[in-house]
Amino acid sequence: MAKLLVKNIRTLVSCDLQDRVYQNVDLICEDGLIKAITDARQKAEPDESAYDQVIDGSGMLCYPGLVNAHHHLYQVFSRNLPQVQNMELFDWLTTLYEVWKNLNEDTIRLSSLVGIGELMKNGCTTVFDHHYVFPENGGDLLAAQWEAARTLGVRMHFSRGSMDLSKKDGGLPPDSVVQSVDEIMKDSVRLIEKYQDDSFASMHRIALAPCSPFSVSADLLRESAKLARSYHVRLHTHLCETKDEEHYTLDRYSMRPVAYMESLGWLGPDVWFAHGIHLSSDEIDLLAKTHTGVCHCPISNMKLASGIAKVPEMLGKGVNVGLGVDGSASNDGSNLLEEMRVCYLLHRLNSSKAAPDGYQVLKMATIGSAGLLGRGKEIGSLEVGKCADFFLVDSHRLELVGACYDPKSVLATVGLKGAADWTVVNGKVTVEHGRLTGADEEKIVYDADRELDRYLKDL
Repeated sequence: MAKLLVKNIRTLVSCDLQDRVYQNVDLICEDGLIKAITDARQKAEPDESAYDQVIDGSGMLCYPGLVNAHHHLYQVFSRNLPQVQNMELFDWLTTLYEVWKNLNEDTIRLSSLVGIGELMKNGCTTVFDHHYVFPENGGDLLAAQWEAARTLGVRMHFSRGSMDLSKKDGGLPPDSVVQSVDEIMKDSVRLIEKYQDDSFASMHRIALAPCSPFSVSADLLRESAKLARSYHVRLHTHLCETKDEEHYTLDRYSMRPVAYMESLGWLGPDVWFAHGIHLSSDEIDLLAKTHTGVCHCPISNMKLASGIAKVPEMLGKGVNVGLGVDGSASNDGSNLLEEMRVCYLLHRLNSSKAAPDGYQVLKMATIGSAGLLGRGKEIGSLEVGKCADFFLVDSHRLELVGACYDPKSVLATVGLKGAADWTVVNGKVTVEHGRLTGADEEKIVYDADRELDRYLKDL
């Protein structure tokens, strides 16, 4: 069994239920799990020869691996396009679907390598990707994504997203990226049986994730919920992201988005929504009562001028809130550490004393997001018996001088400039001294740039 020792850690922030912070400890990992957290000042030095790898944690701050609960990795190849920089969601989507309809396996594999790699270099160890664009003749896109995830060593949560309403049906996407309900259900079964691993500490799972109320039919939402529950997989979609969406469901179904989703069986502890910006207090109460989660994506919401989610109210009422970077086309980055700091500052500006503090934001990005994925007993905190997913930051770097008196909050209040020093997933080093260990970064960049030339040639 593989054994890893991280010795002499300056501070370990556990994010456990007791909010324990350890000083001067050794972290012992075995076979992908945390075996012990021990006092590094004990008289007997650990026998380093008993371990496959030893990391010197002197001066290091250690945190649970960040859990990204909402992303669209394929959008890495359409970020910072000048054509859409000043658009809001519906116009932004309509324009970009004309780019996204050209996706293929190479685009997915390379954009996943880039996006996951950036996330991992910034402390992320588990990635949920909401992939819902399946062009005709695009190939096996999730297989291409799995190749990238396995190469880099990330803990991956896939989704079989879907759309069945094209422009001719009153939706936004072109005909070439929508499918029938029967096609979607058949492929969903195939992918669930291929990627859902319910075992403790599994490296891959899948959710069913129709895109949004304005791009899918009621039949697709209803059938997806039935299929997901028959296989015990989770459900995810965008909800309450913009006022345009609210107007759409009111005009079409005479219901606000939450009521519409409730009518289709889309509330419960196995469901989480991305965004949740335009929620009323009564709707927040309903989400709390039904244990339905929300993934907050502040940078995307700001860039698309969608609004500010009522995160302080949701947290206060007991809604499980996690954090996600959303697609790179509406964020222009895949950095959950940056998302944390923006989250902290945005809500300080908007809610003052009611805003979550820096440590609460860290817990949103760790144990909060882990709960959205149904994995709170495995990841999201550093405890004996849980997965050895964590990252290390050298507290002696210039940018952190004078900033580490509150190690629980520093990542959100001050932020981290530059990559994490080490990232470990399942007890294996995936980032060492700020560089990916599973792939050649320069080759990824070279191959990605070549694919970008093909993918964006018609812009």
